Amino acid sequence: MSYVWLITGANRGIGFELTRQLLASSTVSNTVIAACRTPDKATDLHALKSKVGDRLHIVPLDVSSEISIRASVGAVDAVLAGRGIDYIYNNAGINPSDDSPFDLSYTEFLEVLQTNVAAPALIAQLYHTHLERGFRKVIVNMTSGLASIGLDCGPKCTSYSVSKTALNMLTYKQAKARPDFTAIVLDPGWVKTAMGGAGAILEPEESVSGIVKVVTALTPADSGKFFRYNGTQHPW
Repeated sequence: MSYVWLITGANRGIGFELTRQLLASSTVSNTVIAACRTPDKATDLHALKSKVGDRLHIVPLDVSSEISIRASVGAVDAVLAGRGIDYIYNNAGINPSDDSPFDLSYTEFLEVLQTNVAAPALIAQLYHTHLERGFRKVIVNMTSGLASIGLDCGPKCTSYSVSKTALNMLTYKQAKARPDFTAIVLDPGWVKTAMGGAGAILEPEESVSGIVKVVTALTPADSGKFFRYNGTQHPW
């Protein structure tokens, strides 16, 4: 079986490691459309493409820009040539500061909401017809344990946490609106990336290995759930 993945923020961190592991699979022939803000500067992606060839396509998509998101459709259509997409993986996101409810920046708060919630919503809206032509029809929205009210994580990273909780609700709505799709939110854990920092506990390879197992084993009965990278579930 051959599957097509559209991954945002694929040039570094979890997005790049996910791209790498999918293309290294010996059991499934995956094609990855790796979306990133500036493809010309995505040196790791280009190095990977030199090894895997036409199984990797690098397209421009800046999740902070509505214009860029809309423009990406043409580039993706040129790659697909009529094929569908099996997995949309909304990986790109930002967490610019460890703010609290009473000292947050209004401008920054709106930027976080735009990037972490509005962008995945628009991507799903623009690409849902591509999913309809796919075999798997899966949407994965990258979330965080900080999005869980049940985990009681306190006031830290307020803007980021609020945005990811909103993303969780968006995913629930997607699951209810399209029962023919499988839409989930997935917490990758605390990973040693530019966002996670050096003090994180998981290497990208470990997190993504778990992510791949969870995502590729999804069934329609899982739609609307809040998964962790190891297959367990978070409370909402």
